[in-house]
This record gives sequence, structure tokens and C-alpha cells, in this order.
Amino acid sequence: MSKLLIFSWLYLLSIPLFAKDLKVAQLDGEYRNNPIGIDAQSPGLSWEMQSSKLCASSHCEALSVTAFRGSNPNAEEKPTHSSKIASYPATMTSRVYAVPEPRTRISFNKDWKFFLGDEPNAKSSSFNDLKWRKLTLPHDWSIEGKFDEKNPAKPEGGGLPTGIGWYRKEFTAPANFKNRLITVEFDGVYKNSEVWINGQYLGKRPYGYSSFSYEISKFLKTGKNSVAVKVDNSAQPDSRWYSGSGIYRNVWLTSAAAVSVKCNGVFVKTTVTSGDKGQSIENRILSPVESLASIAVDIELENKFKAKGNYKILTTIFDDKGLKIVQKQWRISVDQNTSKLVTNGLDIANPKLWSVERPVMYKLVTEIMQADGKIIDSYTTPFGIREFNFDAQKGFSLNGKAMKILGVCLHHDLGALGAAVNVRAMERQLEIMKAMGVNAIRTAHNPPAPEFLDLCDKMGFLVMDEAFDMWVKKKTKNDYHLNFPEWHKSDLEDMIKRDRNHPSIILWSIGNEIREQFDSTGVALTKELVGIVKNLDKTRPVISALTETKAEKNFIYQANALDIYGLNYNHKLYKDFPTNYPGVKFLATETTSALETRGFYDTADTIRRWPKDGKTKFTEGNKEWSASAYDNVSAYWGSTHEETWAAAKKYDHVAGLFVWTGFDYLGEPLPYPWPARSSYFGIVDLAGFPKDSYYMYQSEWTNKPVLHILPHWNWKQGKSVEVWAYYNKADEVELYLNGKSLGKRSKHGDDLHVLWKVPFEPGTLKAVSRKNGKDILVREVKTAGKPAKIELIADRKNIKADGKDLSFVTVRILDAAGNVVPDADNLVDFKLDGVGFIAGVDNGFQASLEPFKANYRKAFHGVCLAIVQSTEKTGTIKLTASSAGLSPSSIIIKTGK
Repeated sequence: MSKLLIFSWLYLLSIPLFAKDLKVAQLDGEYRNNPIGIDAQSPGLSWEMQSSKLCASSHCEALSVTAFRGSNPNAEEKPTHSSKIASYPATMTSRVYAVPEPRTRISFNKDWKFFLGDEPNAKSSSFNDLKWRKLTLPHDWSIEGKFDEKNPAKPEGGGLPTGIGWYRKEFTAPANFKNRLITVEFDGVYKNSEVWINGQYLGKRPYGYSSFSYEISKFLKTGKNSVAVKVDNSAQPDSRWYSGSGIYRNVWLTSAAAVSVKCNGVFVKTTVTSGDKGQSIENRILSPVESLASIAVDIELENKFKAKGNYKILTTIFDDKGLKIVQKQWRISVDQNTSKLVTNGLDIANPKLWSVERPVMYKLVTEIMQADGKIIDSYTTPFGIREFNFDAQKGFSLNGKAMKILGVCLHHDLGALGAAVNVRAMERQLEIMKAMGVNAIRTAHNPPAPEFLDLCDKMGFLVMDEAFDMWVKKKTKNDYHLNFPEWHKSDLEDMIKRDRNHPSIILWSIGNEIREQFDSTGVALTKELVGIVKNLDKTRPVISALTETKAEKNFIYQANALDIYGLNYNHKLYKDFPTNYPGVKFLATETTSALETRGFYDTADTIRRWPKDGKTKFTEGNKEWSASAYDNVSAYWGSTHEETWAAAKKYDHVAGLFVWTGFDYLGEPLPYPWPARSSYFGIVDLAGFPKDSYYMYQSEWTNKPVLHILPHWNWKQGKSVEVWAYYNKADEVELYLNGKSLGKRSKHGDDLHVLWKVPFEPGTLKAVSRKNGKDILVREVKTAGKPAKIELIADRKNIKADGKDLSFVTVRILDAAGNVVPDADNLVDFKLDGVGFIAGVDNGFQASLEPFKANYRKAFHGVCLAIVQSTEKTGTIKLTASSAGLSPSSIIIKTGK
């Protein structure tokens, strides 16, 4: 051991003897096999351990030890001494210190006033809004309205009211806002928003899916301030499809120092290499490094009004356990009224890779310090480390592992909750998709809420983040084509900057079925948009969802700017794609468009295409405005679920697919006219109840054993009924009716289900899947009697008392024996007592005109849904469901902090 090392440690240990003001020790680290032999519990010191590289499990290449006055080395206190010591073997676990928050970002959602209608004087700070409705954001006023065929949005837009609305909020600016950058941030306002602060006009934002912000520092007054927002969604028809209306995403108020990191000003880029590359010989001997992640960090700083100064930037990476693993510091100068981009690099040995099975997240904390060491800004950036690749022959791989992208398209609405963002509602949708086997989401056809991408990071979904549904050429009279020329650059740049640190995102989509693909103007526009993306992020491929299949006629493809060819539908062309597009990477960006109504069964000798084309008036269909759940109906441009998947699964060069759609969504009720008002395309209905095709995907896309039989078993005596079974992990399925075997069936070739034709007789239909003669799963369907009682099932009986959390309560109509009655349509009334309220009701029927905001709902095929929302009070919620002639049911939901 060198004399220098001994002297350094002795010096550190001597500090408490001479510095009486040092606080009692709090060493936040545990050292094992310490070869130096120093007592780590020395009183009077806390320690900060820094390294330009990760401290691997058994070694730190260069560990800096800093002694601080006090227990928190991240606090605004000057170090008493620091010393860098040589490498030595150690195992270090470190508790994370509380990071100071010189930057604050608080929710700005509460205590807004709302008026539905136009009130131009509302922008004035002296306007009297006492009679306006008080509410908490996010808010979608369209979902609160009544369905009406005459509403300007029409059934294609969900058949709900739109119009103009105003929001106002009064707030008091604290004294510490002085000489700071104060910003109000809107995650999304639909649409044509205009914002005023204290009567001063801040600006407008036409695109309802963009996140945007305004700096309001110079407009703030001591004491009371007012902000006013006008939202104009009156020009219809507009977005495809239901958009919602209002400030439907979260709003934030941020306070930062005059010199600070810009909003969305940090970009973390990661690359992973294998082996011992980049490690010293000594390090390789002591701790072999299997892989190395190189972290490149771009940081954009701004200095709004302080004189030129010198600052330090400290970047620290924390792992998924909250442990500090790497840190780096450097000096910069920033001129007044300028922005500055600075870059730095850090390495992490043996990183934990983000994947769909194990979505590990890191955090990078960027701190700006004055010359005296005072931290004036702290900016946290979550990120993940992963490598992915698209290959023209082999398809897609993640972290070197070949996999198929098994995706669905999702619109942003949340069923009965409308477009108003709710994290739990989005999480529930993703949970249902995850259980089906989905590993990827396409945000169709617009940038999603930031929280949605946070959930995809957390839950392990790949994402195709989509910017636009149209460019200059319109799809509806009042859509984004009116704003594209002036706003597309800002909207696209803001999306990329906001979203580029999400490891879930693997694709940037610049458009869906853009009509410029049929026009020579598509070449220049494609190059421009791809250029905008690549200027901000070169780490991900750019794609566009195309429909023109002939290369020579597709001008977006002819631009030669896209990294991957995205094709919508046309599943019969998958086989020959490598021949027709040699060397081109391929992804099925939108598929299927099958039509189904949960619980309705109608057999057919051939696959139905409803409507048969885009010109002929639709005169087929059923009087109940339904489509068979047997997976035998699709739109004329699409295919059934089984047709599509049978084609996609065959070919390695098909990187994956995005099925249209995961959930039904409001609007586009094809093929039916009014009163249909929501889509039939979902694998899951609007209320979140799976249709039968869900289990086909589950049997193909998951490794868990699956056995699902359909349909229900309530038919007329003697009727020949097709009984289907989706299954996996088995060789065969045997079907029984009232204990009598109806034979065994096995899948062959491209089969995705097995079937029997069974003359109906009441009783019990039972299916048994077997492998090598051993029973795997058993499923039964019984003939139900008349409705007798109600059953309530909550997805969660304990929720947070935060005013936002939800419990989704399934309401089932049962017979006396406890079987769901498949044709029950009883009207169910709800009563709620306690610290909550009913946020919405639904039953999944695409042609129901009952309001979503109500305390009643008819059952549809035996079930409906009540969504219970918490307040900020802890306690209990009691939901009671009753219906004429049925035994009622109650359920208790607890709320807590």
C-alpha cells in the first residue's frame, strides 16, 4: 500500500478531531473485503463516492471520496476535503441522498373555472367568473355531452358535442418566483388553444396533440394572477376520429433559475458494446466486463437574464434501485440571453438492459452549480439502455435477440372517460394488452400523452410514435391540413424533443396513409420531415404508414428518405416483399380491420367484407347494429384476425405488425350508420371487455397455457352451433356436451382454432386440452337461466385517495346458479356512498346512445361497467348496483394515501 494512500485516509480520519462543527456520522455505504482496513464508520463525516465509470459488482476503477460537513453530500455545503484513491476491490451499496430541488414543477390542474361557449372578455384579468363551473383538469367537455346525430362531429367523430370553451384560473405567485424562469406547460389542448396571462396574450397552438409551454415570468404580478385559455373545436368534421375537447391533458407550472436546463433540453443517447472494450488491463483482471454502455448526453442550457457567468455541470446516473452508479462534472460559461448546447459522455459497465420482459430504467440527474458550489438547477431525465435492429431478411431484434413486433394500434380516448388523461385508465388498457401478448403500441395517429409513454417504458412496450394523420392534402374539411404549412416543423420538433429519451420508442412515424404518397409533392415533404427528425435524433429509424403498394407510384417511398417501409393492410403481399423491394426493411404498420361485437355470433359460409367497397351504400348487416364475434367479418380493405396473423407469422422478413385496433374507440363506426357511434375494430370493446379474438392472439402471442371456447350456450333446441376453441401448449382438444364426448380436434397447417358443429341441447359444454394424453386445461360453458341477481367485481379494491385513481367495477347479470346470462340487457342503477364518485359507465355496445356520465347503464350481453374514482379523502366507497326483479349487490372499495 502506498504512503500516499495511507496519508490520504489518515487525513480524512483526522478531520473530526479538528473540526468541531462537523455533524454526527452518517456513512451511506457498506464496504466488504476492504483491503485498506480503514474503519468505515468514522464519526463526523458523510461520504460521496464518485467515478467516471460504473462501480461494478467487485471493483471501482477510480473512486473519489469526499468528506462533507453534514450528512448529505448533495446538499448546498462545501466539501471539507476530497481525495482520489487508487483502484481496489470493494462491494459498494449506497443509499440515495435526497436531491435538492432548486427547480420545481407542480401540478397546475386544480381550481380552474370553465364555461362552455364563447366569452371574448374572459381573457381580461378583471373578468368575473364566479358563475362558471369549477373543475379539476384534465377535462374533456365532449364526453360529458349527449349523443346526437346532428352534432357537427357526426358519428365518425363520436357523435358528441364539440364547440368553443373557456378556462380560467387565478393563482398567487410566491415571492421566490422573482428573478426566476416561470413556465406554464400544457401537455395537450384540443384544439386551437389561445392563452392569456393577466390579460397579456401568450400565443396560440392549433394542433391539439402537441405539448407546448409559455414563459410567463415578465407578466407575473405580486399577489393574484389569472390565466385564461380559449379552446376552439367548433370547426367540424375534424380529427379522425374522436378527439375530445378541452384541456384534456395535464398542465404544469415550472420554476427554474435564470440559468437552467431548457424544457426537454436533455437528450441521453446510449450504445452497448460487448466484451472488455474500453477497459484497462487492471480492470479486466479484477472485474471482467461483459458489456459496456456508452452514454452520450446533450444538454441545452439557457441564460435568460443573468450576466455571463461560469458554472459547473454535474451529471449523475442512478440505477433502477435508486443507487448512484456514475457521476461526472465539468465547467462551462454561459452568456446572457443565450442558449448553449453542451455534450458529455459517461460509461456504465455491465448495464441492465431495457427489454419488453424486463424494462429496466435509469435516471440521469443534471445539476448546474455556481462557482461557490451552490446548486441552482436540477433536471431529472429517465432513460433506458437497449439496442435494437431492423433487418431486411431477419426482421427485428432487441438486445441481439430476434423477436417479432406483436403490436396493436391505439387511439387516445379512454372509452367512457373520453380523451381526459387518466394514468390508471391508460395503465388498465396496457395491462389488458400485455395479458394478450402485445409487446408494441402504435400511437394512432398522433403524439400521445407523456404519461402513456412513461407507462410503456415502465411496463415494457415498444412504441411507434406517430406525428400526423395528414399533411397538406386533407382527409376532412377542417383537419390538420389547414395548419400543416405553418406548424408542422414546430409540432414535429416538439414531439421529438419531448419523447426521445423514452427507451420504449423504436420508431418515429411522420404520417399515416398520407395522400402525398400519390402526388409528386410527397418527395420534397418526406425529405423535409425526415430531415427534421434526423436533426434531433439519429438513433431511431423513421417510417411512414403507406398504402400505395407499387414502388414506382409511391412518391413518399420514392423520396428514398425512409429507413423502413411501412405497409398498411395487403397481407397477401407479405410473401413477395423481398422480391419486390430487395434489401428493404419491412414492417406491417397497420393490419386487419376486422369487425366484431362482443357476445354476438353469426355464422357465414364465406368471409364477409363490410362494406364491400368504398362507393356502394352499405345495406347488409344486422338489425342489432352488430358484427359476428366469430372473426368472419372485415372491412373491404382489410382481413380477419386469423387471415392476417397466419400470413405475418410465416415470414422472418416481416419485422412485425400493428393490428387495427387493440380497443374499440369512439368514432368511425364502420360499417354502420347512426346510431352506431364507435368502432367495431377493437380486439377489446370500449368498456375493456375482451372479444373472443383476444384469446386467439393470447394463444399465439404468449407462453402461458390458453384454452378458450365460444360461443355462449343459450340457443334454440336443435340449432346447429359452431363451437370454436382457441388453445396452445396442447396436442388436442376434446369437447363434451353433458358428459358425452363430441370428438377430439387438433390444429394443422395454418389453423388457428378448431371447431365442432353441435346440435344445441341445454346443459354443459366442456372442453379439455391435452398434451401427450395429460390434461392441461378445462373450460366449461353452461346454459344460463333467467336473470336473478347482480355480481360486482372490482379490478382493484384498494385505490389511492389522490382524486385521480380508479376502480373498474364489472357488473355481471347472473342466473340463480351463478352463470352469466348472455342475452341479459337489464337496466342497472348505481348508488355510491363514501369518498368517491362514479366517473363513467359503459357496456361496450357500439350503438348505445346512453350517456357515459350517468348513474345507470343497461347490461349488454350480460355485463356492463361502472368506473369509480377517488377523492382526496381517505376512507371507504360503497357501490351498490340494483335492477328491477334482481337481487342487488354491493362492493366496498378502500382509499388511502
